[in-house]
Amino acid sequence: MRGKEPRVPDLAIIALVTGAGFLGGAMNALAGGGSFATMPALLAIGLPANIANSTSNFAVLPGAAMSSWSFRHERTPLGGVDLRVLGWVTFVAGLVGSMLLVLTPATTFDVIVPWLVLYAFVVLAIGKRASVWLAQRVTIGGRTLIAAQALLGIYGGYFGGGVGLMMTATYGLLAGMDPRAMFAPRTLMLAVANAAAAIVFVATGMIHWGSAVPMLIGALVGGWAGAVIGKMLPGAVIRWWTLLLSGATTIVFFWRAYG
Repeated sequence: MRGKEPRVPDLAIIALVTGAGFLGGAMNALAGGGSFATMPALLAIGLPANIANSTSNFAVLPGAAMSSWSFRHERTPLGGVDLRVLGWVTFVAGLVGSMLLVLTPATTFDVIVPWLVLYAFVVLAIGKRASVWLAQRVTIGGRTLIAAQALLGIYGGYFGGGVGLMMTATYGLLAGMDPRAMFAPRTLMLAVANAAAAIVFVATGMIHWGSAVPMLIGALVGGWAGAVIGKMLPGAVIRWWTLLLSGATTIVFFWRAYG
């Protein structure tokens, strides 16, 4: 099915998707997981899961780009790897992942996603202790980080739900970074992955424009607001917010897939 399913949005639906876009944009700026606000809203108005996913991805792109731009002065190499290298890896991987979504059944990711989000929650929960333990036993080089980023890019293009949380978890594990220090690289990689997927989704007619436009406007404002708030919050608050969000979304996704 392509992006033509639900009726033309009325004012209530426009308000719903705009508000979900604002919340999703702010969540992406703070910790990731913005699709956990946007996807349910799109599903609630009757969009098929694959169209809701691609529309959500497109709608949060400008907000992700705005968040990334606001942190541009904080960009430094991630685990010794230039962000431009990671950006190109993410872009190519995002193209691959989005093509997988176009070519496979819409329900395929429903069974896989809960386990990926659970991974993010567990790694976030054990935090820097796991990073120190791992660093004492194995060498975490640039190739490992690039390979991990490629997998994150594919997932970001294919579904993207929780990819920001998984980036936070992975960067903490492999690069020993705290959530606040990840704002600049994470928001940049999210924007790149979303941009790659958006190219494919627009070209293949997977966007429901009546919902995408108001959600995009909300996400744009939310991404700016989240970035402003994020700069003022201490690292501990961000960490606990991230844990709460990832724990709640893990439960929701398991219930949705297996409940």
